Amino acid sequence: MHLRVCSCDGHLLSDRPRLPWATYTTMSKMHKIYFSLLLLIIVVVGLLHTFTPTDQLILHDIYRRASYFPIVVGALLFGVRGGVFLAVCTSIAFIPHLLHFYQLGPSAYLTELPEVILYLAAGLVTGAIAGKEKQLRIKYQALSEKLERSYKKLHQQTSTLVEAEEQLRASQKLSALGQLSASLAHEVKNPLASIRGAVEILADDFPPDHPKHEFAEILLKETSRLSSTVEEVLRFSRNQKPGPENPSLEPLGQVLDRVSTLLENNFRKKNITLKTNIPTREWQFPVDGNKMAQVFINLLLNGCEALEKDGTIEVGAEQNGNRIRIFFIDNGPGIPTAEQNTIFTPFYSTRKEGTGLGLAISSRIVESYGGTITVENRKRGKGAVFTVTLPARDQQLHQGVPA
Repeated sequence: MHLRVCSCDGHLLSDRPRLPWATYTTMSKMHKIYFSLLLLIIVVVGLLHTFTPTDQLILHDIYRRASYFPIVVGALLFGVRGGVFLAVCTSIAFIPHLLHFYQLGPSAYLTELPEVILYLAAGLVTGAIAGKEKQLRIKYQALSEKLERSYKKLHQQTSTLVEAEEQLRASQKLSALGQLSASLAHEVKNPLASIRGAVEILADDFPPDHPKHEFAEILLKETSRLSSTVEEVLRFSRNQKPGPENPSLEPLGQVLDRVSTLLENNFRKKNITLKTNIPTREWQFPVDGNKMAQVFINLLLNGCEALEKDGTIEVGAEQNGNRIRIFFIDNGPGIPTAEQNTIFTPFYSTRKEGTGLGLAISSRIVESYGGTITVENRKRGKGAVFTVTLPARDQQLHQGVPA
């Protein structure tokens, strides 16, 4: 039977076998080897005592000192029981030597007899000290594990407290943003209504075949989008669900064309090339024109700001069943792995002048339509890949999208 001392959390602290001999068969292999070697030493020393002439006092004195070795080692390895058991074995092996001295007379015999008592005392005392040391070691190890668990618990509580503080700080920012948005909504929407009215009047002077008619249409769409964006920021600050109930659906390719026209000047300033590779099937995929335009603008501006001059941004799409994946790939420095999980968090920005709201609002918009937006670094070369995944609207909406 093995003595298994475990800490309070169940970790094995000791596998020291119990003695005496009845438990030899249940010892570990190494303990059996140690125990057998100690018994062998006892037998060898006993034989040396027996067959060495009694007049060789120096040799017998050496043998007596050597007899303490298996006793002390056994006590250290197996505790009090091991020390006493091996001391008894040593005493038994010492009996033939005592009989030789017994024949020489009581005085010679009595000078050797105390050695047996010393053997037993050595086994008992050494075993007791070893057992006490073992108990202290177990106690200190259990205390160390308890302190480690307390430290981990304290670390978790500290992390929770820091997260709660960050959430409180973000909530305070959102509250301030909500108050600011409420006042800006009124101040911005009134001029926008006036601008839209003026654009509608000017648009009447440019028939559809006029070269400037396209710009008038862009102005009308962008004033509507800007008004919608103001409302979106207000919804975001109030933690309301974004997105209109009846979205204005447009083909994906058409929305990307409009966005690229709007950002053409931004790309020209840094000599950035925008490559759009949208297959015909994906080109016709219906999306909410206003909201997805806002998402695409945020992603393209984010890529534009990350790129140096003469950079490249590629836009691609892939439809799989009733879902579509839209890729925005740049050849910039990429995004550190540690920041990829926090880049969509409100107010998180790597730029001093950034608000940290563009990607957060974009993520909220995409999620409101049952989609996802993710980021990762390119597997080959430098740069980042933003992926927007959107589900298809119902079949009626598909059929209602113009080709």
